[in-house]
Amino acid sequence: MGFFITFEGPEGSGKTTQIRLLAEQLTKAGHQVLLTREPGGTTIGNAIREILLNQAHTDMSPRAEALLFNAARAQLVAEVVRPALAQGQIVLSDRYTDSTLAYQGYGREQDLTDLRALSEFATAHLAPDLTLFLDIDPVEGLRRKRACDDEWNRMEAQTVAFHQRVRQGYLQLASQEPARWRIVNATHDVATIQREIQQQVANLLLLHVG
Repeated sequence: MGFFITFEGPEGSGKTTQIRLLAEQLTKAGHQVLLTREPGGTTIGNAIREILLNQAHTDMSPRAEALLFNAARAQLVAEVVRPALAQGQIVLSDRYTDSTLAYQGYGREQDLTDLRALSEFATAHLAPDLTLFLDIDPVEGLRRKRACDDEWNRMEAQTVAFHQRVRQGYLQLASQEPARWRIVNATHDVATIQREIQQQVANLLLLHVG
């Protein structure tokens, strides 16, 4: 089996940049790497992504939102993630089940027990080996996002209070599973953040080799 590493964080935390840099480094080191994202990563998942992130869908209920995220996730795990892990690849995912707990649970204030059960059903209980949380204050993250991204999707357009609840939710989740989570200060420069991420991943790989 391979390794499953997920990246989490508020909007504008730099996940996309950091996950790409890690993929490049691991590939250069001779590893087989699969890079994917949520929602998306499959034809079905990308179609669901269009629905979920479209700012026109302001009337979407929190339950529908959670179900759609997990529908895309179920397809991604079955079609992409599990086959890659079975081939011994390192799978890097930009968001996973913890995003549902943070955004739909803490952010939307939906029942966490129900959301956990839904995510476990969608993934058939597939859990990450390591979760890297890129931590940044949501106000700064949203400022960064708006400055460098022409797109502004439905999730990013939520209130600052919503995004603050999401960040606090992530921190609570990390405190509950310290063996899996690593918190990375996302206010540092790109190179510094990447060095810390590479060290955390190296520790994971060395642990399993040993």
